[in-house]
Amino acid sequence: MRLQISPTVDLLPWWRQLLCRACLLMWLKALGTMAFMGLFFWAYFSVLAHPLRPAWVMPQLALDHWVAFTPLAFPVYASLWIYVSLPPAFLGNLRALLCFGGWMAALCLSGLAIFWLLPTAVPPAGLDWSAYPQMALIKNIDGGGNACPSLHVASAVFAALWLGRVLWQVRAPLWLRGANWLLALAIVWSTLATRQHVLLDVIAGLLLGLLFAFGSLRQLQRTQCRPLL
Repeated sequence: MRLQISPTVDLLPWWRQLLCRACLLMWLKALGTMAFMGLFFWAYFSVLAHPLRPAWVMPQLALDHWVAFTPLAFPVYASLWIYVSLPPAFLGNLRALLCFGGWMAALCLSGLAIFWLLPTAVPPAGLDWSAYPQMALIKNIDGGGNACPSLHVASAVFAALWLGRVLWQVRAPLWLRGANWLLALAIVWSTLATRQHVLLDVIAGLLLGLLFAFGSLRQLQRTQCRPLL
């Protein structure tokens, strides 16, 4: 089993480099991602159901009222689970894959620890969720808890920085690199537009995602020469 792509792959066009990366350790990446998400949701809902103390309702700021609610944000919100699967799918060696998975796990565990120790919830939106079936489903499951920091935002930021580094390394066109950041920004917006989070949750999630993304990429750069990802 090959543990990294051949250095000669660097000479191929960007789209063929991504294809070669996607084929490397494909089953490990696919099964590992599914197992990771399964474990995360189990832990997430366990913490949601058994907080250490009653949840504190997060305050709203002016921007929370400025960002309008729209059910059209739900597909963008749900797209996170595809988006976070892209960086590991396009990593070019086992070391980078383990680094990504380890730091992402640390990010999630840090957020879950905060949720358990300092449980928070979003304020009532004052909407009839039965009028929005897709949103009613997630509201019934999630319940508006585990609010701050937003792990949705933290995961999107973490994935955006890793995917951005991969796209830069394969010399992807500017439009594709720009699309990566636009999608990450849209996911951040969707957390407010679906009323799943308030601005303070988003800011905390942004800081958490940046902290773990920069830490992970710095570690990978120190321990690995070529290929970086």
